[in-house]
Amino acid sequence: MIPDFLDRAIFEMIDKRAIALEDKLESDVVFYHGRIHPAYFRVFRDFIEEVKLKSERKESVISVVLRTGGGSAETTERMVGVLRKHYDQVNFIVPDVAMSAGTIFCMAGDKIYMDYASSLGPIDPQVQLPDTGDLVPALGYIDKVADIVKKKKLNPADVVMLKSIDLAKLALFEQGRDLSVDLLKDWLVRYKFKDWNEHRTHDVGTKVTEPQKVKRAEEIAKALSDHKKWRSHGRNLDIEKLKSIRIEIDDYSDDEDLRAAIRGYNDPLTGYIDRHRLEFYLHNANVEN
Repeated sequence: MIPDFLDRAIFEMIDKRAIALEDKLESDVVFYHGRIHPAYFRVFRDFIEEVKLKSERKESVISVVLRTGGGSAETTERMVGVLRKHYDQVNFIVPDVAMSAGTIFCMAGDKIYMDYASSLGPIDPQVQLPDTGDLVPALGYIDKVADIVKKKKLNPADVVMLKSIDLAKLALFEQGRDLSVDLLKDWLVRYKFKDWNEHRTHDVGTKVTEPQKVKRAEEIAKALSDHKKWRSHGRNLDIEKLKSIRIEIDDYSDDEDLRAAIRGYNDPLTGYIDRHRLEFYLHNANVEN
C-alpha cells in the first residue's frame, strides 16, 4: 500500500505543477515519453482528443514536453497531423533529449523551448522493415553503402557486404531519408518560419521571401541529416550547435521562473517513469492515466 500511496502523492504534486506550467505558458501541456512508434499512434490520438475535450483554456495552444530517442518519420507525420487538427499553435519543450525523429517532431513546432542542458539530435529516422516489423536506422546503412561504392578498390569485407545488400531494403531506407528531409523542410517553412518576415542578420529590415524561407529550411535539413558532420547518430546537439545551423530556439536557461516551472514538472515525472521502467507514457493534468 505504501508505493500506491506515494505514487498518488507524487501525481497530485505533478498535476499541480502541470497546471502551473499551463498557466505560465498559456497553453495546454502534455508530456510525451517513449519511442515514436506506429503502435502508439492511436493511444496518442485518443489522448490528445481527450485533452482538448477536457481543456478549459481559451487559447488554442498546446505545449508538448517531449522526451524521446526517436522512431518512425511516418508516425511523426501522423502525430503532427493530430496536434495541428486540434490546435492553432503547437510548441515543443525539450528539458532532456529529443533525438532523431524527435528532432523532426520538434521542427513542426511554432516554438522549441530548450535550456543549456537540453539536446536534440541528428535526424536518422527508423524505418519499419516489412518482413520483421523491426525499426532500423536508415542513414547509417545508406552512408556505409555510399562509402563502399566510392572506393576505387574494394577489400574482401566490402565485397561480402555488397553481395549481402537487399536492394529493396536500401530503397526503403532512401525513401525514409527523403521523407524525413521533406517533412522537416515543409514544417519549418509552414510553422517555424511563419513569423519570419524581415531579415535580422543581413539586409536588416528587408522582407523575407518564400524562396528564402525554403532555402533556409533546405540548409537546416541538410545539416541535421549530415552524419559526417556530427560523426554519430547519438550526437547531442545543444543550443549552441543548433544556433550554428541557424535554428531559432526559445532558450529558457536564464529565465528562472520558466526553468523552475518546466523542471518542477518534468523532473519528478521522468523520475517516476525511470523508476518504473516505463517504455511509453503520456501525461496531462486533466486526463486520467
